[in-house]
Amino acid sequence: MLQLPHLRFSSIALAIVLGGISSTSAAHELFASDSPWMLGDWGGTRTELLEKGYDFTFGYTGEMGSNLHGGYDHDRTARYSDQFTFASHLDLDKILGWHDAEFKLAITERHGQNISNDRINDPRVGGFTSAQEVWGRGQTWRLTQMWIKQKYFDGALDVKFGRFGEGEDFNSFPCDFQNLAFCGSQVGNWVGGIWYNWPVSQWALRVRYNLNDTLYAQVGVFEQNPSNLDSGNGFKLSGSGTQGAVMPIELVWNPRVNGLEGEYRAGYYYSNAKAQDVLKDSNGQAAALSGQAYRSSSSKHGFWLGAQQQVTSLASDHSRGLSLFANATMHDKKTNAIDNYVQAGVVYKGPFDARAKDDIGFALARVHVNPGYRKNARLINQAAGLDDYDNPGYLPVQDTEYSAELYYGIHLADWLTVRPNLQYIRHPGGVSQVDAALIGGLKIQSSF
Repeated sequence: MLQLPHLRFSSIALAIVLGGISSTSAAHELFASDSPWMLGDWGGTRTELLEKGYDFTFGYTGEMGSNLHGGYDHDRTARYSDQFTFASHLDLDKILGWHDAEFKLAITERHGQNISNDRINDPRVGGFTSAQEVWGRGQTWRLTQMWIKQKYFDGALDVKFGRFGEGEDFNSFPCDFQNLAFCGSQVGNWVGGIWYNWPVSQWALRVRYNLNDTLYAQVGVFEQNPSNLDSGNGFKLSGSGTQGAVMPIELVWNPRVNGLEGEYRAGYYYSNAKAQDVLKDSNGQAAALSGQAYRSSSSKHGFWLGAQQQVTSLASDHSRGLSLFANATMHDKKTNAIDNYVQAGVVYKGPFDARAKDDIGFALARVHVNPGYRKNARLINQAAGLDDYDNPGYLPVQDTEYSAELYYGIHLADWLTVRPNLQYIRHPGGVSQVDAALIGGLKIQSSF
C-alpha cells in the first residue's frame, strides 16, 4: 500500500502550484504568470533595485520520489526533500563604481528524506545515483556562495575568488532532471570525497581567459577540506582540516551550428592530497587478506568531456526545438570506486504551440565500478567466510548501475516549473541482486 510522506513543506508546495495556475493580467503583480517572482515586483521596488545593481532572489526546489516497483525494499512509500536558497548578486560597477566587478552571496537550507537510501539501494553499500538530487550533503543550513569576481582587459580576463564549489564553473551542467546522474557537475558525483558540488563551498580561485568570442580556457585551485562536508560546518571559514587542493583545468567552446547554440567542454582535475588505494596495502598485497592498512597514493586525478547542442528550431521561435547532450568522466583506478561514467539524452523545448515554454527530457546513464574495488569487496567476504548475499554481514559486490529518466516540464509561470518524471534504475548501487526499480518523481522549481 502506498503511504503518503510526512511533508514539512507540503502546504508551501501546494500554494506554489495553485499560485501558478491562477492568472493575473498585470505583469509583475502577485502570482502573475509573466513575472519572474511569485510575490511580484513589490510595487516596482525589485525592478528599481535591479537597475541600481541589487538583485535579491529567494528560490525553492522540492522533489518527491516514490518506489513504484522493485528496488531493495518493495514496500512502496513516497518521500520528499527540498531546498531553500537565499541569494544576493551585487553589480559593484553600479553600486561602487568598481568597473567590471560583482559580488555573490547565497545561503541554502536542505531538508527531507531520500527514497534511494534504503528503499532503492541496499543500505549496506548505498548507491551511486539518487532519485532526488536535491537531497544530500547534510540536511542543514550552508554558506553556499560568497565570492567576488573582477574582469580585466575589456572582459578578456575573468578572476573569481571566495567560497564556491567546483561545479559552479567546471564540468557545469543544468539540473532540470531529478535523478542525480543527469543533474549538475558529474565529476562531483563520482569523486565526491574531493570535488564538492553545490551546496558545499570551500575557498577557491578561478581564472578564466577568453581566447575569442566562442572559446575560453580556465584553471582553478580549490581547498580540499573534508570537514566542509560536516553538517555542523555549514558556515566554517577557517582552513583547519585542509588536506590539499583540487586543481581543475578546462577548455570550453561555445559555437553556433547552423545558427544554433552549443557548448563543448573538456577538462582534467588533479588532487595533491593523499588518497587511499581501493585494493592493496603498502606491500602490494590485497589489504583485505593481509590485514594491513590500505596504502596511500600521493595524488588523485581524472578527466571529463561534455557536450550540449541544439539541433533544431522553429522559425518563429529559435528557443524552441530539440537539443542533444552527452557527458563522460574517467577516474583514477587506484583510488576511486568509480572508474568511468557515461550519460546521454535529449531535451525538446516548446513541444506544443499552446505550451511553448514546456519541455520534455529523456536521458540514459551508466556508472561503472572499478574492478579493483569489486575485487576488494569479494576478498573482504572471503576473509569473513561469507558467500550468502542474504547474510547481514555480507558486503554486496558492486558492478554497473544503469539509470533512465523521462520528464515533462510544465511551465506554469515564469517563476514556476513543475516536472513530473519516471525513473528506471537497473542494478541499483551496482548490486545485481537488487531488483530493478521504477520510481515516480515530481520536481518543483520556483522563485519567490
